[in-house]
Amino acid sequence: MTDDAFITALPKAELHLHIEGSLEPELMFDLARRNRVAIPFASVEEVRAAYAFSNLQDFLDIYYAGADVLRTAEDFHDLAVAYFDRAAADGVVHAEIFFDPQTHTDRSIPFDTVMEGLLSGMRVAEDRHGLTSKLILCFLRHLDEDAAFATFAQAEKWLDRIDGVGLDSSEVGHPPAKFARVFAAAGDAGLKRVAHAGEEGPPAYVHEALDLLRIDRLDHGNRALEDPLLTARLAREAMTLTVCPLSNHKLCVVKDMADHPIDRMLALGLRATINSDDPAYFGGYIGDNYRAVAQARGLSRADLVTLARNSFLGSFLDDVAIAGHLARLDGFARSAGGGQANPVL
Repeated sequence: MTDDAFITALPKAELHLHIEGSLEPELMFDLARRNRVAIPFASVEEVRAAYAFSNLQDFLDIYYAGADVLRTAEDFHDLAVAYFDRAAADGVVHAEIFFDPQTHTDRSIPFDTVMEGLLSGMRVAEDRHGLTSKLILCFLRHLDEDAAFATFAQAEKWLDRIDGVGLDSSEVGHPPAKFARVFAAAGDAGLKRVAHAGEEGPPAYVHEALDLLRIDRLDHGNRALEDPLLTARLAREAMTLTVCPLSNHKLCVVKDMADHPIDRMLALGLRATINSDDPAYFGGYIGDNYRAVAQARGLSRADLVTLARNSFLGSFLDDVAIAGHLARLDGFARSAGGGQANPVL
């Protein structure tokens, strides 16, 4: 089995995927026509040319413009199904996907419309591929906490179908502390908590996410490596990091994929995982991310198995489901000559 085939067949979970960020230009144009929405691009090629951004804010400007074509439950269904089809082809057997309701409710799209479409797509994924999934509601950090509380109130009737809350959008200037109260409310409601921190923001934001938001999982976290004591804490507490290599390169978090710290994270005992973030915008889905770092950093098959193992250990599945996935992964590794996963402290 070639390394490329090994990565494709490797059973894995995806833990950092913004469903709106999987909107491919072709689907954007299809939905724009269907909904009679004007978009600021004349062709698919023009959209792809606009993806030559180099920082988070430039990306977000294009991202929000693209999301405007999402209007109906059918649109969100089609968006989700397109992602899950791609994920299944990359060996994903479980996905925990982010959605940004404020991006839509601020355009007068009902919260219920978003939920109905996404849940419908999730059912198709399980029926078609056996791919299970969970939803994580993200608050937009460039908005204020009152807006987050309003969104949380809209979500109340759906909380039995939502597994966690997250924090995304523009990081710099919007520290996690800004959302401490709404995250406490989510925790009181029994939801898991995750947050983007340490992507463009400093290690101090990671400290705040841990201590003030009381997160269960850290999204990105690259800049935590600048603080040895923080890195040691993350390893000691087995905090999962949802790392997104192609996103890191596209947004200049790393200058070159050869500089990516994924293998250093593993060597330091961090529970790092590989994910695609916003794959339509960043040049690849989860398999592409695995391949990029495997080639650039010379990862062994045992490293790849460790990353896949971490994705299940870091998921919000129950212990029985995790054990089942790990058994399947170990069986695959033995049969494919992948070796044993490297120990993660």
